[in-house]
Amino acid sequence: MSQVTYKSKLDPVTFEVLKNAFVNLVDQMSEQILRTCYSFVIYNRDFSSAFCDAQGNTVMQGTQDISVHVGTLHLTAKAVIEDFGDDIHPGDVFIVNDPYRGGTHFCDVSIIRPIFYEDELIAFMQTKGHWADMGGSVPGSFDVQSQDHYGEGVRIPPVRIWSKGQYLADVANLLVSNMRLPEERLGDLRAQAEATQVAGNQLLQLIEKYGKETVLIAFEEVQDYVERLAKAKISKLPNGTWETVDYIDMDPELGDGLIPIRVKMTIEDDMIHYDLGGSHSYISCFLNAGYGASFSAVVAGTKTFFPEVPLNSGFYRTLKVDLPEDSVVNAPHPIAVTGFCSGAYEKIMNAIFELWSEILPERALACSFNLEYLLIGGWDRRPGYDNYFMWYDWMAGGHGGRNQKDGANALSPVFGVGLSVQPCEGQERLSPVITTHHQIITDSGGPGQFRGGCGVEKGGILTKIDRTVMSYCCDRSRSITWGIFGGLPSNPHGAWLNKGKEEEQFLGSIFSGVKVKEGDSFTRPSAGGGGLGDPLKRDPQAVLEDVIDGYVSIERARKDYGVVIWAIDPEIDQYEIDEEATAKEREYIRQNRKQWLMTPIEEVQSLYDQGEIDSLDMIRRYGVVLDAQTGKILPKSTEQYRESMYKRTLKYWQD
Repeated sequence: MSQVTYKSKLDPVTFEVLKNAFVNLVDQMSEQILRTCYSFVIYNRDFSSAFCDAQGNTVMQGTQDISVHVGTLHLTAKAVIEDFGDDIHPGDVFIVNDPYRGGTHFCDVSIIRPIFYEDELIAFMQTKGHWADMGGSVPGSFDVQSQDHYGEGVRIPPVRIWSKGQYLADVANLLVSNMRLPEERLGDLRAQAEATQVAGNQLLQLIEKYGKETVLIAFEEVQDYVERLAKAKISKLPNGTWETVDYIDMDPELGDGLIPIRVKMTIEDDMIHYDLGGSHSYISCFLNAGYGASFSAVVAGTKTFFPEVPLNSGFYRTLKVDLPEDSVVNAPHPIAVTGFCSGAYEKIMNAIFELWSEILPERALACSFNLEYLLIGGWDRRPGYDNYFMWYDWMAGGHGGRNQKDGANALSPVFGVGLSVQPCEGQERLSPVITTHHQIITDSGGPGQFRGGCGVEKGGILTKIDRTVMSYCCDRSRSITWGIFGGLPSNPHGAWLNKGKEEEQFLGSIFSGVKVKEGDSFTRPSAGGGGLGDPLKRDPQAVLEDVIDGYVSIERARKDYGVVIWAIDPEIDQYEIDEEATAKEREYIRQNRKQWLMTPIEEVQSLYDQGEIDSLDMIRRYGVVLDAQTGKILPKSTEQYRESMYKRTLKYWQD
C-alpha cells in the first residue's frame, strides 16, 4: 500500500492546542449539564456531548461520554440539516430523539444548537441525555409488550424548540405534557440547551483568538488526524475475515430459541468491514436496535481496542458497516426499539470484543455482564411529597476476564462505562424505595485462568406508594454471559418479587407494568463477566485468594477450578489448599468435562431434579439453558448455547 505524505496547513503547536481545546470544550459542556440537570438519571452521567462541524460531522467527543451515544451524535445533527436545510438561524435550538433517524431510543433526547460566526453557520453543539420518562404505556417508557413505538413514548423528529433566540414554550409544553414529571423534563431541556450555549461561546472565543480560518481548518484536520492514526494502526494488522455470533434470549412470540446476531469482520489493508448479514429478523419486543444504535455499537466495540485513538468522524471513515434491513440490528419504523441497550446493542459489542481478542490477544476481553434497568413508577404518598415518582435504577456488574488480568468487579456496563452507580441515599430521598442490600455475589465471576469480574445483587422494599408498577429491561437469562479461550460462563440475570416470602415470584429478565404495593420487596442479580482461559490453569493460590475475598465459594473452587480448599478458621480468613486432592480433582475434571458438555439433556434434567447438580453446574459443566420459572431445560436454546461453548471454550481445553 502506498504511503501518502500528509501536509498540514497548521503548525504542530497550533494544531495540538486546538485539538485539545475541542476536547475541553465538549467536557465543559458536560460539566455544565452535570451541575444544572434536574433528573437523577442524568446527574449519574447517563448523557453525552459532542461538537460537530457545519456538515454534522463530529469534530470531537469528550473524555467521559458514554459509549452508546458516541456513534449517533453526528447522525442526529445531520437529521437536523436534512430537515431544515437553509432554514437554520442564529439563536435556533433543535430537539430530536428519533431512533429511526440515527438516535438510540426515545429516552435519549438530543438538544442541538447551531453556532454562527458573523452570520455564517460554522458548527453544531449537541448534548444527549436520558430523560427518565418519555410517556408511553408504563412509567419509564420501557414496555416489553409494545411491538411498535406508539406504546414507548413520544417520538420527536428534528423540531425547533428555540427560534432565533425565542423560546417556543408551546412546543415544549406540548412535548412534556405527554411525559411523566413534566417539570423535571423541562429542567433537563433547559440544562442541556444552556450547556450547548456555553460550548458555543467557548468556540467563538477560540475563533476570536486564532481566527475563523485557522479554527475551521482545525475542524477538518483533527478528523483527518484521527483517520490517519486509526488507519496506520489497522494497516499493521493481518488481513483476513473473522466471524462469531451472540444471542438475545428469545422472541416472546417464538418461545424457546436464542435470537442470533451474527458479526463478520474483515480487515483489508487500512479498512475494517463489518457485515451483520445473517442476523435474525426483528423480534416481537423492544430489544431490537435501529440503525444508529447498531452503528454506535460497532464504533464502541472497535474503539475499545484502540483506546489511544481520539474519537470523531475521522474514526468512522475507517469503518464500513452493513446492517441488514428489517433485522434485529436495523429495525424499521415503527418497530419497538426502546430496549435495544439490553438487547442487540451489547451483543454486537461483546461479539466484536471476541473478534478483536483473536487479533489483539494482548488486549483480550471476555464477554461482560448485560446492562439492565429496573423502573418503578407511581404515586409517592410520603408526607411532604404527594407527587408522581420515578425510581430508575441500573446496576454494576462484572466485566470479562482480560489478558493476564481478572475482569473488573462491580463496574458500569460496557454500554456506558462512564455511568455512575447511583447512590442509594439519593434514591431514597427522591423516591419511596429503600435499598435493603447491595453486595457482590459470590461465584458470579465466570471461571477462567483469568476470572471474570463479579456481579452484584441489589434489593429494595417499597414504602408509601399508590398506583405503582414495576418494569425491567435486561437479557442474558438464557444467552448467559460467556467466556473465551477456554473460560466458563457466569450466572443468569432475572428479577424476583418478594423473594423468600410466601408470595414470591420470579419475574424474569424482561417484564413491564407489574403492579406492586406498599411493603413489596424486590431483588435482582447482575451477572459476572465471562472467564478467559482454562480454569484448570488458574494458579491455585489465586483461587485461594478469591475464596478469602468472598469472590468464590469453597464448593465452586473445587467444581470450577479443581482446587480443594479446607476452611481452618474462616473468622480470621485461614484456609488451606490440599495440593494432593487438588491434583486428583483437576485430573478428574480434565478427563470428564468434554463429555459433560455432551450429556443428553434428559440425563442432565434428571440429575438436576434429583438435586445431584445445581443451577451453576447446569450452565458451566453441562452447557444447558433452563427456563428459570419452570426449572426445565430449553432444548433449542441449549443446542445453540452448547454450540457456542464448543467454539469458545471446549476447543481450547487440553486433555
